[in-house]
Amino acid sequence: MFEFDQYLGFLAFLTILTIGFWLMIFLISFVPYWITGYLIENFKLKREAKRKELEG
Repeated sequence: MFEFDQYLGFLAFLTILTIGFWLMIFLISFVPYWITGYLIENFKLKREAKRKELEG
């Protein structure tokens, strides 16, 4: 069976793997949301600037 050092190494490996997994899930789910929100807001600002330019 495992010695104590091997057990600690295995736990460290599982911890790093789990952190990486949840970071990947976070990035896959939230980064497209932020990008989409930025693009929509940028489009609204440009449209408003164009509207003000045509009015004034």
